[in-house]
Amino acid sequence: MACPDNKEPATSCEAGKLVDDEEDNGVTLEEILEEEAQLEEDANAVLGGSDDANCTYRLGYVNRQALYACVTCRQRSGNLTQLAGVCLACSYHCHDGHELIELYTKRNFCCDCGNSKFPSNKCTLATEKSELNENNSYNQNFLGKYCTCQKPYPDPDDTNPDEMVQCIMCEDWHHNKHLGSSPPPDQDYSEMICGQCMEKYPFLNAYLLPAESDQTLVCRLSKLEAIEKDQLKNATFWPEGWRNRLCRCEKCLALYADKKIQYLTDDQDTVEHYEQKGKMACVNRPSNNERLMEALSSLDRIQQVEAITEYQSFAAELKDYLKTFADNKRVVREEDITEFFGRLKERKRRRLDGESTGMPHFCR
Repeated sequence: MACPDNKEPATSCEAGKLVDDEEDNGVTLEEILEEEAQLEEDANAVLGGSDDANCTYRLGYVNRQALYACVTCRQRSGNLTQLAGVCLACSYHCHDGHELIELYTKRNFCCDCGNSKFPSNKCTLATEKSELNENNSYNQNFLGKYCTCQKPYPDPDDTNPDEMVQCIMCEDWHHNKHLGSSPPPDQDYSEMICGQCMEKYPFLNAYLLPAESDQTLVCRLSKLEAIEKDQLKNATFWPEGWRNRLCRCEKCLALYADKKIQYLTDDQDTVEHYEQKGKMACVNRPSNNERLMEALSSLDRIQQVEAITEYQSFAAELKDYLKTFADNKRVVREEDITEFFGRLKERKRRRLDGESTGMPHFCR
């Protein structure tokens, strides 16, 4: 049967609906692109707009950035308790193929890659560095341990996995079941402070009291003595904008400085600001959806259906391939992606070599 006559190129909108007309497998291109767009947005948020090409050492102590701990380099150094963190770019260029612990984000951190903590692995992006970054702060997360239970994440021995929440003070991650108090029923909170930090910084309990109209005139710490002591030991959950209520009087600012927690009054310290920065970094770049629709609009109808079907197949296969890494807790390396696309190319070559006609797949 001959192929139908080619039609004028469809619009982007029409291209996105072609699968509904031609396929009955229940998965549309629009759905794939929506899922991909959400994954892309989540990835951008987690990375916070971090630079993937240049080491951040030249920027000094960065307010917030994506960080990683290298297990491979720690083992090579012989010091299994060595605490060190590397930036996003160094994780790609200097620690490719290494076992890495994703730390999400830490505040006021300077990249350690290539300094004295990495005697066998020099930084290839910034060769001149200090021996140590003395103002960096580290916690057990850099060793792959979390919460008061000091377990890894994910925990292979935990038969009932629990959601983890990051404390905005110590920046450790805690299981909900180990917080000592429950999150609001509707999960309507912006930040969490763990029980240990509430004990360490008891003045914070003053801000658990209901807001008062004269709070800008009276230092809220004067209310602290009226708080029951048993309230100082459990995790607390704070609504959006709660930091704006923190007193800025001379006495309180001196307290923040003494405790080295001035970051509480910095609007750019919040994880929300960090994630929003990551999303905004890509707002002016065309999305994968837009790029694909633009490419589809230049094809005729038959070519569009062929391309959409191939895209669906590719997306499903890539998702299954990456899932094996997640299931086995393995880091995806550049060589793994190269191998995946190499297999695709080889399969395509064999298919093309075996075709006896040039009839498109959808010419029936």
